Amino acid sequence: MSDETLAWRMTEYEGFEIHVATPLKEPEAAPAAGRSSVASSPYTYIGYVCHPGADPKLPGHAVPFHADGEEAFESEAAAWEEAVHIGRSIVDGTHPDLTVLPLVTGGV
Repeated sequence: MSDETLAWRMTEYEGFEIHVATPLKEPEAAPAAGRSSVASSPYTYIGYVCHPGADPKLPGHAVPFHADGEEAFESEAAAWEEAVHIGRSIVDGTHPDLTVLPLVTGGV
């Protein structure tokens, strides 16, 4: 699924915007041995953090993030809540791998 066809929602936090899309996770072609398939497709999330009005398509203007490949959520609301939590951790500087520091020091 293309990022352009996703329904994006945004929330503001500490002077940044957290943009999140919560699509249905694409079902696996076949369940792994010993694992049952899920009756309905669970949700996942993708998102990015940026300054208000920034163009996320431009390099250095956003910090993208996404759910781990195995991570799935029972509802769109649960995926949204986790994504916003991750976005806030990026802004707060508590995420183990991602930071907004380049956005702040780069003047974007």
